[in-house]
Amino acid sequence: MTPTLIPPAQLLDRLRWRYATKTFDAARKIPADTWSALEDSLALSASSFGLQPYRVLVINNPATRERLLPHAWNQRQVTDASHFLVFAARTRVTETDIDGFIHFIARTRGVTPESLADYRGMMTGMLLSDAFRPLVPHWTARQAYIALGNLLTSAALLSVDACPMEGFVPAEFDKVLGLAAQDLASVVCCALGYRDAEDSYALAPKVRLPKSELLRVL
Repeated sequence: MTPTLIPPAQLLDRLRWRYATKTFDAARKIPADTWSALEDSLALSASSFGLQPYRVLVINNPATRERLLPHAWNQRQVTDASHFLVFAARTRVTETDIDGFIHFIARTRGVTPESLADYRGMMTGMLLSDAFRPLVPHWTARQAYIALGNLLTSAALLSVDACPMEGFVPAEFDKVLGLAAQDLASVVCCALGYRDAEDSYALAPKVRLPKSELLRVL
């Protein structure tokens, strides 16, 4: 399938347009088709081994958002944005998880699980090793951040405002959402919707390192 190309200038225009929106228009909601595309962008995001060792919780219930609000320093993005997402990373990875994924690949691609033995061996050799086990929560959190980055770019291309948020108390979010019992831990959030006309940050110059300083060609 030949991909549909967008002009490079269009991509850069959207990335320069986006910013961490502080004040959302609480009355404006993301249309269903746009939200569906953003859901797909999360599902299509890259992850190590393709394992996607995290879940994205879409917090629609207003009462739940109000319970989360004080644990996010009362930042109104939690309650005012059209959609509020919590990225929750797996706290452990088991052999059962890996085998389930192998069978999922086999079903999807029409092959046998046995034909994926080498791939399974790579995953178990790394993820189940004694040396790696203490690092699993850090690794799964990094995978969640990859999905967050993909979401932010996708939202910008669709002219949806977003605010990635680390300003919250993960342990308290975990309690409200009952994550420990699911072997999950909240790592980052993202509010999505449309900026309020009075949000002064919308017109603030974007502060980024110049390419000459950020990128190093070796």
